[in-house]
Amino acid sequence: MIADLQMSRRIRRTHFTSCVEELGVSGFTVVNHTLLPKSFSNSVEEDFYHLRNDVQIWDVGCQRQVEIEGPDALSLVQMMTPRNIANAQVGQCLYLALTTDKGNIINDPVMLKLSDEKIWLSIADSDIFLWAKALAIGLGLEVTVKEPDVSPLAVQGPAAKDLMVEIFGKQVEELGFFRFRPLDFESTKQIVARSGYSSQNGYEIYLDNRNLGKNLWDAIWDGGEKYNIRPGAPNLIDRIEAGLISFGNDMTSENTPLECGMEKYCSLTDNIDFLGKEYLIEEKRTGSRRQIRGVIFSGKPQGACTVPWQLYDGSTSVGQITSGIFNPSLGVNTGIALIEKGHWNLGQRVDVVIGKGDIRRGQVCFLPFTVPENREILMSL
Repeated sequence: MIADLQMSRRIRRTHFTSCVEELGVSGFTVVNHTLLPKSFSNSVEEDFYHLRNDVQIWDVGCQRQVEIEGPDALSLVQMMTPRNIANAQVGQCLYLALTTDKGNIINDPVMLKLSDEKIWLSIADSDIFLWAKALAIGLGLEVTVKEPDVSPLAVQGPAAKDLMVEIFGKQVEELGFFRFRPLDFESTKQIVARSGYSSQNGYEIYLDNRNLGKNLWDAIWDGGEKYNIRPGAPNLIDRIEAGLISFGNDMTSENTPLECGMEKYCSLTDNIDFLGKEYLIEEKRTGSRRQIRGVIFSGKPQGACTVPWQLYDGSTSVGQITSGIFNPSLGVNTGIALIEKGHWNLGQRVDVVIGKGDIRRGQVCFLPFTVPENREILMSL
């Protein structure tokens, strides 16, 4: 039995928490000291199919923003990430790995370039605000670092575009993937991005006015009724199938971007400086000790992975699954795993230890699971 979450002032509410409570949220987790709804009345499978066919509204206000503003804003962010951001455009989102002085990951935010001197880092679960502030002071950079009271609201699913056009107008149709622009809502300008933590078409509204939280939620909810809208949350089945990795779960500060499939976001040969550069260059030269991969495995439909499932090649421990669940669309159990060197090749056979006496046959796949290279393996299990 899992104990209930006890609420207190230490846990932050978002601009939309009261809205999800009215709709009967049945479970929360905490990210960035902030409530994240995890479940309502439907099963994870029901929500998976609904997300793929209709539209959902998600309170993702836990995606806190670290705002960096000033003449040295881009210089500070560049020092934090191995991705070259020199050519980032105003109105563009960029996925970043943030690294320590040893090249380890401490977060994987989405960067929003608001102007040449103003950046938002929309962060995963860690205290990047303090990290950025300390770096700015230590390097003597001319910036201010703060955490604005902004709560993103996600609208995800095939009907998201039509619904968002009704709320924000035709300009929504002009947004390219990972692009954003300020759009009108009740005589205010709110940033709307074409983005989201799902494999479906979606948008995120970065609401910077707490007083408008219920108004925005109600406008989307009322407009979405004809599209069969439901409240939801990032869906585990969809996330795993799409290969969307989760910081703090699938990767931690013990890992590097090169281990976690982020090599294309690491500009190791560019003329830029960032923390941990020499370590990542050396890792690239010698090879990573582990790599993130997908794993499919046999047996009865498996519920969500709550503690890591260990992977073995014979008697040798070769890694662990950190996110896993049965995928009803693919018809197999699926997981995201970090696997040791020499054991991560496509089709590599592994034993998946779910629990005492519960050992399943598995095979290593590429991420996302839907790439053509995986087809033969998916059909064979």
